[in-house]
Amino acid sequence: MAVLKRLLIVLGLAITPLLVGLLFTYDIIKIEWISFMEIQPSFRTQEDPLPLPARSVPVQGAAYIPELGAPTNPVPADEASLQRGKTQYEINCQICHGATGRGNGPFAVFLQPRKPVSLLEGRPVTLSDGELFMTITNGVEGAMPSLIQNLPEPQMRWDVVNYVRSLQKQANP
Repeated sequence: MAVLKRLLIVLGLAITPLLVGLLFTYDIIKIEWISFMEIQPSFRTQEDPLPLPARSVPVQGAAYIPELGAPTNPVPADEASLQRGKTQYEINCQICHGATGRGNGPFAVFLQPRKPVSLLEGRPVTLSDGELFMTITNGVEGAMPSLIQNLPEPQMRWDVVNYVRSLQKQANP
C-alpha cells in the first residue's frame, strides 16, 4: 500500500507541471476546429460576391427572362414617369451622355477609346424600349457600366427609357 501511495505522489508531481504548462500555452498553440461557416461558399471584404445560380429569380422578381427576348415597357410615358426619368437621367446618365443626350457630357472627354454614343441618332433610336432597358440594366461591355445598382427598381429604368424616348422625339420631330 505504501508503494502505491508513493507512486501516486510521484505521478502527481510529474503531471502537475505538464498541466500548468498546458494552461500557459493554450493561447499560443491554437487548434483549428472545423466549423460549418468556414466550409460554406463566401466572399471576403473587397471581393466580388459569388455569381447568382443560373435561372434564379431575384427576391424583387424577375426584371426579364433572357429566353423570352427583350421585355415590353410596362410603364406608360405619362408626365410623372417623364419627370422621374428626367431626375434619374440627370443623376446617372447626363454626366456621360449630356443634358440633351448627344453624348457630350462633361465626363465624355475622359472616355478616350470609346466616347458615349448619342442617344438621338443611330442604333439607340432603332432599339426597342426593352432593348434600351436591357442596355441600361446590363451596360455595354467595355463601354458603359451596368446601372442596375444605381437604379435598383425596374420602374426607375423604365422611367429613364421613357425620358430618353422623349429626348429623341424632341430632337427628331
